[in-house]
Amino acid sequence: MWLVQYIPTETKFHFMRLRRVAFPFSAALSVLSVLLFFAWGMNFGIDFKGGTLVEMQSRAGAADIADIRARSGALGFGDAEVQQFGTPQDVSVRIALQEGGEQAQQGVVNRLRETFADQYEFRRIEVVGPRVSGELVQSGTLGVILAILGVLVYLWFRFEWQFALGAVVATLHDLVLTMGFFALSQIEFNMTSIAAILTILGYSINDTVVVYDRIREVMRKYKRLTTFELIDLSVNATLSRTILTGVSVFLVLIALAIFGGEVIKGFAYAMLFGLVVGTYSSVFIAAPILAYLGLKSSEAASARADGKVAQPAE
Repeated sequence: MWLVQYIPTETKFHFMRLRRVAFPFSAALSVLSVLLFFAWGMNFGIDFKGGTLVEMQSRAGAADIADIRARSGALGFGDAEVQQFGTPQDVSVRIALQEGGEQAQQGVVNRLRETFADQYEFRRIEVVGPRVSGELVQSGTLGVILAILGVLVYLWFRFEWQFALGAVVATLHDLVLTMGFFALSQIEFNMTSIAAILTILGYSINDTVVVYDRIREVMRKYKRLTTFELIDLSVNATLSRTILTGVSVFLVLIALAIFGGEVIKGFAYAMLFGLVVGTYSSVFIAAPILAYLGLKSSEAASARADGKVAQPAE
């Protein structure tokens, strides 16, 4: 691949020196994400809120948003959320969940057809009842929790406990920042978003495990390095692989965001954000935090046993 020749392979960056900036920066972003989540909330889609979603395309010219909103509101189902997407001819209409179960929701669809069928072509119809939406919320939340627990258990057996805890901290960091991104951007949060979150966590964990595996290898090979030095050496050793993987995935996601259509755009935007956050957390959160969790190099452990204090590399 032509990109490989432009990627540095023998870097000597002092990543550990940036920990005093990276940790406060990540903490501030995490707090801001939590505040955005509770202050603005998420733009939950039909999957989680329940109700009726209809996507229509005008048969002649651009869709009249104001007219659609007025005519939908006059049907007596409450305020209708009308949004234009894709081309000027495409429009989506959301009607809140109605009392009466699936029969009531189907009645909403029938009334919308009677009102707009002569001017608009119905391209997509989704009807989600309260029971289904509640089950989707539970299954989506459970999926994320089980993914994090699975990571903890795997890394606990695969590495030392410090690695497992460090990976979980980095994973939670990515999860919180991604939720903050959804709250800030107000991209529709639906089951596709859950898939995006799980994919982001998987990518971040994979990147973290690669760094951790190299750290463990360096610890065995270089007995006299301090903890800070071996972490810097390990991150630099995996930097070319991290850059190459990140750029490759970035190009694919850009193509999805531009050509993937309206349905996949939310997934692509979330993944682009998660790609940056996941790569950042693997280098500046997951790796440096090992030093604060008590991971010691052979030299540091010996010095501690002899009553000496090993000086970190700055």
